[in-house]
Amino acid sequence: MKHTDPYITAVEVVRRLRDAGFQALWAGGCVRDLLLQKEPKDFDVATNALPEEVRTLFGKRHTLAVGASFGVIIVRGHQPDCDVEVATFRSEGPYLDGRRPEHVKFTTAEEDAQRRDFTINGMFYDPINDSIFDYVGGKADLNQHIIRAIGNPLERMQEDKLRLLRAIRFAATLHFQLEETTRQAVQTMADQINVVSPERIADELRKMLVHPSRSQAIALVHETGLLKQILPELAPLWESTEHQNLWPLTLDRLKRVNTHSFETAFATLLLDLPAAGPDARLEELYEICKRLRFSNQSLNLVHWLVQQRNSLEKAPNMKLSQLKRLLAHADCPHLFELVAADLSSRNLPLDDLEFCRQYRDHTPREVLNPSPLISGNDLIDLGIKTGPQFKKLLTQVQDAQLEEQIHTQDEALALLRRILQK
Repeated sequence: MKHTDPYITAVEVVRRLRDAGFQALWAGGCVRDLLLQKEPKDFDVATNALPEEVRTLFGKRHTLAVGASFGVIIVRGHQPDCDVEVATFRSEGPYLDGRRPEHVKFTTAEEDAQRRDFTINGMFYDPINDSIFDYVGGKADLNQHIIRAIGNPLERMQEDKLRLLRAIRFAATLHFQLEETTRQAVQTMADQINVVSPERIADELRKMLVHPSRSQAIALVHETGLLKQILPELAPLWESTEHQNLWPLTLDRLKRVNTHSFETAFATLLLDLPAAGPDARLEELYEICKRLRFSNQSLNLVHWLVQQRNSLEKAPNMKLSQLKRLLAHADCPHLFELVAADLSSRNLPLDDLEFCRQYRDHTPREVLNPSPLISGNDLIDLGIKTGPQFKKLLTQVQDAQLEEQIHTQDEALALLRRILQK
């Protein structure tokens, strides 16, 4: 296998620490990925060097003390994706806020393994001598496709309650099983998930929903009681007899949606959000996205996708201006993904969707979304004052252009004069 720049940088970090007389090993997720024969996205190094010793060795200019009090230093690579997190072996004191330990104690690799979350993430690897250090049974669980908390599952989850969601993400994305006592701990503590910040919860949802196993992940989040805590608005889909068919339909739609977009998958999840009418649904959707601290860009895309759910119906009979405006929208490909999954899950024909795909693919961009023939300045030159009428006039002229009734600026100005005379 040809190794990437981050891999080569991470080996070099270990080598320099070793040459300086320290112990150094790769740790955590990168070891898991290597054993699964996947190229790790990032590399963590664990060492007995203290934070200040790491900074002295690599130089202050090439290190960042992002978590020095917890023994964590970032060693800068020659490219941004080559940064390596170097952490001193540590054991941890009590977690008072369900996220961070009150204090840490620098220790050995074996003790360090005990404070990690799941056995498959608790192994170390020596990239110089190609050897695994496994103090928690991680390799056996990896081979048996099991997600198991290290030590007492309730204690591990109590330390950082985001682990409740991480357990499910690993199980779903790796196609592993949740070990029974670990699963019971998740269910027992599900009602405590909201002590975790909305941003961290949303980040875990993002990682689940961009993965092809999104339907299995959300089903497991529901079965363990976490989904009712995170998205209580969806609870009627499985609790109410009025909506009893909509939850299986939602999971099926998630299974069918073919997307790499978190926003498209999230819109797919919330497409049948129980509400008293479309406007109420969109308002509730807005509140959910705000609560989870979505960016405005993500919020607007989710909102637009749900709003446009039925917009492709009877597309062959639409006015050209309406069809072109919809198909020229930058996020139209996301809408195609959502509508395809929605129609398929309900066993409805895809004819209108296919018509739109073909029309968009085979219509030149300058025909689908032409530059306007007139602008606001042209209206001002004709003595028209800015106001509500301004936008209406521009839209009427552009409609005629999209309908291919006019093709030049002279024709557009002539049409404008006719409209004004009326």
